[in-house]
Amino acid sequence: MTNVGFLSFGHYQAVPGSQTRTAGDVLLQSIDLAVAAEEIGIDGAYFRVHHFARQLASPFPLLAAVGARTSRIEIGTGVIDMRYENPLSMAEDAAAADLISGGRLELGISRGSPETALRGYESFGHVPPEGMSDADMARAHAGLFRAAIAGAGVADSDPRMTGQSVRLPVMPQAPGLSDRIWWGAGTRATGEWAAREGMNLMSSTLLTEDTGVPFDELQLEQIQRYKAAWAEAGWEREPRVSVSRSVIPLLDAQDRAYFGERSGDDQLGHLDGGIARFGKSYVGEPDVLAEELAKDVAVREADSLLLTVPNQLGVAYNQRLLAALAEHVLPAIGWKPRV
Repeated sequence: MTNVGFLSFGHYQAVPGSQTRTAGDVLLQSIDLAVAAEEIGIDGAYFRVHHFARQLASPFPLLAAVGARTSRIEIGTGVIDMRYENPLSMAEDAAAADLISGGRLELGISRGSPETALRGYESFGHVPPEGMSDADMARAHAGLFRAAIAGAGVADSDPRMTGQSVRLPVMPQAPGLSDRIWWGAGTRATGEWAAREGMNLMSSTLLTEDTGVPFDELQLEQIQRYKAAWAEAGWEREPRVSVSRSVIPLLDAQDRAYFGERSGDDQLGHLDGGIARFGKSYVGEPDVLAEELAKDVAVREADSLLLTVPNQLGVAYNQRLLAALAEHVLPAIGWKPRV
């Protein structure tokens, strides 16, 4: 395992026990947690993006702020719902955030997950053309966004202003950003599609399909099929693959009160009209977690692991959690802190 980052869902709500009672709380604490994670030696700070919910939404102001306050840690998303995005405006925002961070942006994007709003992307002004689904629209948005950050001309120049007729790229441009785009794939087939498109693979704690095997084995098959499709496509660079896991070490009575005593099992549920398999949470004593995580075949196959954090418990709690994982659990999967 080369890289380990944290993944925050960015929840905030004024309920008993919550340390993130407002949107301002969760934004400022997200910055502070990224700084603390970098000091521990964690490699990445990633944030979920949701709309019409008490969660982090517009990612680029936050990513730029994290980039300005840190110097080494990767900063990214997991994931941006491309149904909601204006691709060219997003390209400008992403380039600016990447330049502020010194080229540390790692953007996870996807066709999106179920949201609280019914066709909420239409309220953002994005209506799929006739004959196109919302997933098709998300992929079209992603294609235009990726072309824009790669420097493609996307608008005709005005000869009265430029003295010539050319196609203009968006500005600013951020060199290398086009190789740091990840597709959040929920199935084996979409993983293969991401490989053919030349994007890195971001795989979560659930897959929207089931074959009856344990979650880590199904995810391993997704990763292997992705890598085979990448090789077949003939891309020159090496791809990156991340998986997400919930890993909670029980260090004291407070941890046990919050999270119980032991890991659960995989869960089956319904999502997007079909059966989905949800990976289990790893909860237990640090030595037991180290042994269990080392046996996770998908974790072994990926180069990056994103650890979900209970962000509503505050910066101090999550700093302690990440430090315990760094010292007692993550070495079992071959990870070493960055110094």
